[in-house]
Amino acid sequence: MKVAVVGAGAIGAYVGAALHRAGADVHLVARGPHLAAMRQHGVRVLSPRGDWTAQVPATDRPADIGPVDHVFLGLKANSYAACGPLVEPLLQDHTSVIAAQNGIPWWYFHRHGGPHDGQRVESVDPGGSVSAVLEQRRAIGCVVYAATELEGPGVVRHLEGTRFSIGEPDRSVSKRCLEFSEAMQAGGLKCPVEPDLRKDIWIKLLGNISFNPISALTRATMVQMCRHRTTRQVIELMMAETLAVAEALGCRPDISIERRIAGAERVGDHRTSTLQDLEKGKPLELDVLLAAVVELASIADVPVPTLRTVDAISDLLARGTAA
Repeated sequence: MKVAVVGAGAIGAYVGAALHRAGADVHLVARGPHLAAMRQHGVRVLSPRGDWTAQVPATDRPADIGPVDHVFLGLKANSYAACGPLVEPLLQDHTSVIAAQNGIPWWYFHRHGGPHDGQRVESVDPGGSVSAVLEQRRAIGCVVYAATELEGPGVVRHLEGTRFSIGEPDRSVSKRCLEFSEAMQAGGLKCPVEPDLRKDIWIKLLGNISFNPISALTRATMVQMCRHRTTRQVIELMMAETLAVAEALGCRPDISIERRIAGAERVGDHRTSTLQDLEKGKPLELDVLLAAVVELASIADVPVPTLRTVDAISDLLARGTAA
């Protein structure tokens, strides 16, 4: 099995190192000092489960890798439309694209069934620009429950969690999913093939849609947001509206709002990825987390006043970082 990890940052390099440890033919696509460090010293993983190093081939020229069986996409979703030059040299007819993204994916209604089957979500696939680069037939969904960060060039700090749930848009348990899952498990990670990955998408989105934009607006950590009474009330409203949208679209995530917030509170003084991006002056990945759900609410005719308010304010913040 040949795999290319495009966007081998904290999550991508961690996955690539694990697959390499399992014996897969893995290649990392990265750039800058991080690429130079991985070329010279390999990927160094620092983890509560034990530290280790994997000498994974790394490049900034995907054409040197050639066609692969699977592309693991570790890029932020807001860069998908521009990733054609990185992905196209890696594709052959059967190549899958496993997108490790938060929020609503560009393939959400692909082979969904029901009245919205095949509908495009403009917020995440504007004008079909993402589908033009990443064909929906190639998509395998991936919900990441692992937390990692780059401690330095070539050094991945694994904080917690090893689960990467994957699944087909049509809810089948496919051969290509099973192949990738087995390799991930051989490398020491959890990778269940979920018949309905959309449930996992909404469960994780419950946290991302509320904590991420509010953390960027307030600069607060997870525990600070959970323990501030009125902010917690806003988060509860956002989560309730999000669940209403999911249910209107035929998806019923098996989790309570209380349990979701309690889990976030246990994380402690952690800064969300959106807050970290804000602090680094990077574009904010809020379209797939928030704007997309507001769009889905319009499609499903579900009132989401709290989501619309936070979306309007955070969009102004996002436009400022993109200026």
